[in-house]
Amino acid sequence: MRDFNGIFMRFGIYNMRNISTWLSILVEFSLLWPCIMSMYFLNIPTQETKLGNRVRVKRGWIWEPLYVTEEQEVKKPMYVGQLKTDSGGHDVSIRYVLFGDGAGTIFVMNEYTGKISVLKKLDREEKPFYTLRAQALNRVTGVPVEAESEFVIKVLDINDNEPKFINEPYIAEVSEMSPKGMYVTQVIAIDKDDPANGNNARLVYSILQGQPQFSIEIKSGIIRVASQIDRETKDQYQVIVQAKDMIGDAGALSTTTTVIINVLDVNDNAPKFPQKTYEMSIIESAIVGEIVGTVLAYDIDIGKNAEITYSMDERGDYNMFNISTDRLTQEGIITLNKLVDFESRNRRYNIQVRAENTNKPELFDMATIRIYVVDVDEPPVFLERKYFMEIPENVPVGSYVGSVTAKDPDNINTIIRYDILHNKLSKLFEIDPNNGSIFTVKSLDREVDLWHNITLTATEAKSPAYVSHVCVYIQVMDVNDNPPQLQNLPDLYVCEKSRIGQTVYTVTAVDKDEPETSHPFSFTQPPEESIIANFTITDNEDNTATILTAQEGYSSQDNPLYYLTVIISDNGSPSLSSTSTLTIKVCDCGIDNNTESCGKGGYFLNFMNSGVIIAISVFILLILVLALLVHVRCQKNHNIMSEKGEDLKENIVKYDDEGGGEEDTEAFDITGLRHHTVMRERKPKRTIRTDIQSMYRLSLGLGPDVAIFKEFLSEKLEEANTDKSVLPLDYLHCYAFEGTGSPAGSLSSLSFTETSVSEIDTFY
Repeated sequence: MRDFNGIFMRFGIYNMRNISTWLSILVEFSLLWPCIMSMYFLNIPTQETKLGNRVRVKRGWIWEPLYVTEEQEVKKPMYVGQLKTDSGGHDVSIRYVLFGDGAGTIFVMNEYTGKISVLKKLDREEKPFYTLRAQALNRVTGVPVEAESEFVIKVLDINDNEPKFINEPYIAEVSEMSPKGMYVTQVIAIDKDDPANGNNARLVYSILQGQPQFSIEIKSGIIRVASQIDRETKDQYQVIVQAKDMIGDAGALSTTTTVIINVLDVNDNAPKFPQKTYEMSIIESAIVGEIVGTVLAYDIDIGKNAEITYSMDERGDYNMFNISTDRLTQEGIITLNKLVDFESRNRRYNIQVRAENTNKPELFDMATIRIYVVDVDEPPVFLERKYFMEIPENVPVGSYVGSVTAKDPDNINTIIRYDILHNKLSKLFEIDPNNGSIFTVKSLDREVDLWHNITLTATEAKSPAYVSHVCVYIQVMDVNDNPPQLQNLPDLYVCEKSRIGQTVYTVTAVDKDEPETSHPFSFTQPPEESIIANFTITDNEDNTATILTAQEGYSSQDNPLYYLTVIISDNGSPSLSSTSTLTIKVCDCGIDNNTESCGKGGYFLNFMNSGVIIAISVFILLILVLALLVHVRCQKNHNIMSEKGEDLKENIVKYDDEGGGEEDTEAFDITGLRHHTVMRERKPKRTIRTDIQSMYRLSLGLGPDVAIFKEFLSEKLEEANTDKSVLPLDYLHCYAFEGTGSPAGSLSSLSFTETSVSEIDTFY
């Protein structure tokens, strides 16, 4: 029905204004519709048959260039171009169909004419072209009348994008004093517009800020040094660079970026003193090394280029002071090198100080420093910083050692008082407070203390607060007062089979005195021993002497010990000597005739063989006899004591249990306490109370005691009372029946009635 509407439109049906006529035509058309359709479809096979009998002429697409300019505002479909077949545009039987990118949403095609329209604004930077496909179909059958064709709609570029710098931020460095044309850095910008479409994406660079120090190449964006730059004037530049498209033509778009250029320091500046002359002062009592003052020079360079080293020109009074460099603060520290004295003529000193660049000594500056000495009230000063004195040992008490002198530097007529700071060693000396003379107060011995160190003080008589100190070192000189002595002398042995002239031992002597005055020593024998001698002494003249045998063989039986007298003399003035007696033991040295085995028991066996063993045997026998006598007597006393109280002392005394009251006493068998091996006679009884009861039991009212236990206690009490050979206090060893407790709360407490106590007292 839609196809016929087109036919009606061609014939001007729509121009009919008479509605009735229009309605009649519609009725007639409806009646004729079946016939028309049958004729139409019957005609199709005839055409196909004709096509089969003859070659069909190929039809093609007729193209137009298809372009869309980007960023165009589209309020209604905007015509782009047309696609049609070469069969002509009036064939109403052909229907055009569009496929591909944006078909139906961005682009539409008129199915009758093949005209293509765009529906919305496009952006080339988002999509530069669209690929679509078109197809021509038979409107009735839907059979393609043309092969499917692919085409492209290009989006034309306009200059709608400004350049953009990449790799931001830009930070560069350049050394000061760099020559013109020195490369600094490069900036790069990009433009999203189409570089192939005119000059939309062609950029040029320029500097908006940063001239005349820097310049930029128009096309590459390379920044170079344009004029000499000085870091001390400005150490950082912010160069603003502009990038513009369309080669800067009218309507061009642009953007800017900032390039931070840091200027690197070059060591091109010398240190400078703020002033050419400095004035300082120092008190006359200052010690060596004390700080006088500081100076500071400035170098406008930075880092290592600004490091300064201070020195002193060898002019003027340079030797009185030193100067050093503080690396942290870059100050020159002036210190005192020698002591100054206000009372001397030099009360002002001039020095020349040099401040030079550490890395470039040719860059320097000079300054003059005037140093004034300030007077102060000073304590006395000793004429020497320390004193050394000597005194012989063993000098009499009160001997003069030496003297010290101190003066007041402010007034030479000031009276000075001297004293000793006493310590353990200074008690050996005393000093005259008026003239500083030192004397001994005790005897000195070099062998005990070689040096004595004392500290003296000097004080102004009018100003005791001002005190100065000095050390005095007193050396005790040696006097030959110690005779030589033998050193480290072991046990000496001589073999029985020794021959004349054999070495027995080499002795060594020492002397507490100094070697220079007492060595070497001489070794001799007394004249009486040298005539008839068993041994001889040979002086080796090196403070040693060798003992030699003087006879053929020695007998341990006849004479096991020999004594040798040695006289040792030194070469002092006067000479001192000592006499030592050596004991030489005779030893059976065995086959090898070696004395090494003598100290391991050989001599002891020989000594035993000489009769000492008999004496030891007699002594041991006497000890055994004495021990036997003591044993016999002790045994006799033991039998007597055991007969009297064996049952009680060996059995009852071991009973240390508190007991369990009635149950305990009833369970206890008294017969086990008796010693059946000892027979004793019954002694006559003495009238005593046999009804002794525990006071604790009576207090508790526990009933009568066991009869057999009461009988046992009574018997023991009777034996103790009638035994005349025992001391009266023996009754304290008697026992009473304990029961379950006692008034005293402890074991073995006795409870007596008044009657029993009185009877015992009467008996004794």
